[in-house]
Amino acid sequence: MLAVVDTNVLLIANLRHPGISPEGVIACIEWLERIRKEGCIVLDDAYEIVREYNRKTSPNTGNQVGDAFLKWLLENFGDSNRVDQVHIRKHASRGYVEFPDDAELVDFDRTDRKFVAVANAHAERPCILQGSDAKWLNWSERLSVHGIRVEFLCRADIERFNRRKRSSRI
Repeated sequence: MLAVVDTNVLLIANLRHPGISPEGVIACIEWLERIRKEGCIVLDDAYEIVREYNRKTSPNTGNQVGDAFLKWLLENFGDSNRVDQVHIRKHASRGYVEFPDDAELVDFDRTDRKFVAVANAHAERPCILQGSDAKWLNWSERLSVHGIRVEFLCRADIERFNRRKRSSRI
């Protein structure tokens, strides 16, 4: 099993995302544990994703699941069966050459484009594990046109967040 893992999955597993249901937390923890036991995480070879993980977790001093996941990742960095790296190239307007050239994705969050670029650059097109970012719901259908799959681990929570946003605008 290959996966690209959005940073918020680690944060949810670390109990650092208010509003996520116990079921959402459990789903994130289970996926991280599954990757550690039998899977492989896909990252960029410029370490952009790892740097983001490191800024937001504590692999050396933390005792939460997300912290332990990053520590495992760092310990297994040289094992291509556990950690697979792809090369992604910077692009002036899209962020990355590997990010789809699609007018409907022009508003895609610039800081999240690295996850899409990594999934798109990998020969097997691994899914992107997404925890709680509701904006991805809108983008996931368009990404699928480009062969990029998003797995929502906290889908019920995301839908609840979206309902609240819509009702607060009324």
